[in-house]
Amino acid sequence: MGARERRSAQAESSIPGSVGVLRIFGVPVRFHFTFLLLLVFLLFVSLGGKQPGIQYVLYVLGLFASVLLHELGHAVVSRQYGIRTLEIVMFPIGGVARLERSPRPREELWIAIAGPAVNLAIAALILGLVERAGLGPALRSLGEPADARIWTRIGAGNLVLALFNLLPAFPMDGGRILRSLVGLYKPEDEATRIAAGAGRALAVLMGLYGLLSMNFLLLFIAFFVYLGAAQEGAAAMGRSLTHGLPVRAAMVTDFRTLSHGDTIGDAARLLLATSQQDFPVVHGEQVLGLLGRAALLRAMASEGPSAYVAGVMNRDFVQVPPDMDLAEALPLLAQAGSCALVMEEGRLLGLLTSENVAEFVVLRRVGMPVA
Repeated sequence: MGARERRSAQAESSIPGSVGVLRIFGVPVRFHFTFLLLLVFLLFVSLGGKQPGIQYVLYVLGLFASVLLHELGHAVVSRQYGIRTLEIVMFPIGGVARLERSPRPREELWIAIAGPAVNLAIAALILGLVERAGLGPALRSLGEPADARIWTRIGAGNLVLALFNLLPAFPMDGGRILRSLVGLYKPEDEATRIAAGAGRALAVLMGLYGLLSMNFLLLFIAFFVYLGAAQEGAAAMGRSLTHGLPVRAAMVTDFRTLSHGDTIGDAARLLLATSQQDFPVVHGEQVLGLLGRAALLRAMASEGPSAYVAGVMNRDFVQVPPDMDLAEALPLLAQAGSCALVMEEGRLLGLLTSENVAEFVVLRRVGMPVA
C-alpha cells in the first residue's frame, strides 16, 4: 500500500467509541456508545414522569433526528465546495461532522450557516403545520403530554438548537461563522484565536450565571463551550508555530529500529533501554511496519515474549515526506496516533511523534530559531 493510500485509509478511520454505521447521501453516520446509553437512561427517567415513556422517547429521537439533519446540512454544502465529509458521529451533546480538509473562510461561512438554517427550516415547517391544523398555539403549553404537543415541542426544540448553535463561540457554528468573517480580513490562525477568545469569554459569563441561578445544565454547557474554545485556540497556536516549516525541522533523527526477526521480548528490552515509544520494523533498508508501545504490551500479554514482532506490527503505517509543511502533517499524525514515519523514496529518515512535535511547538513559542 502506497503512502497516499495509507493516508486515505487513516482518514477513513472513525472516532473511537462509535458503533454501527448508516449511509445517508453517501456519508457514514455512526453513533457513539454514550448516545445509546443516553436513550436508555431517558427511557427509564420518563417512566416516572407525567408524559408516557414511548412519547418521550419519540420526542428525544425527533430532536436527535433534527441534529442529524443539521449535520447533513453541513455535509451537503461542504460537498458543493468539493470537501468530502468523512463521517458524522452522534454524541449525547449533539453531532460532529468530520471534514476531509479545513474549509477556507468563505467556504466555512456557508458551511457553518447551513446547520442552523436546517433547524430553522424544520421549526418553521412543523410549527406552521401545527398552527394551520388548529392543534393549538405552537409555542404555548409545551409541558402538556398530548400527542399533538410532541410535534410542537420538536419544532420549538429545533428553534432552540438553531439559536444555541448561532452563539459566537466554539465549538458551535456561530463561532465558526465569526472566525470565517474575521478570516476574510486576517490570517486564519489569528481569526481562530479571536473567535476562541470570544468563546471563552461567553463560556465564563454563562458559567457565572448558571452558578448564581443554580442552573447546573447551563454550567455543563458553559464547561463544554469553554473546553471547545480552548481546544480550537490551542490548535490555532500550533498551526501558526508550525506553518511554513518542513517536517524535517521537528522529526526525531536519533532513533532505534527493530528487525523483522526480532521477538516481542527484544522489543520490550529496547522499550526499557530507550525513551522511544514507537519502533520501525525493518528488513535491511526496507521498512516493513511500525510497532507501538500499546501493541507491544498487548502482544506481550497475549502471545508472550517469544512471538515475533513481524506478526503484531502495524503494516498500515502513515508516511510523510520530509519537505511537507509541518502544519499539514499534523492532521495525519493525529490520525496515525502517536507516530508517523518520515520517508523519502522508500528511505527512512526519521520519526514524527506527537511528543516531539509538542516540544518543538513549546520551543518555538519561547523563540527557538529554526535553521
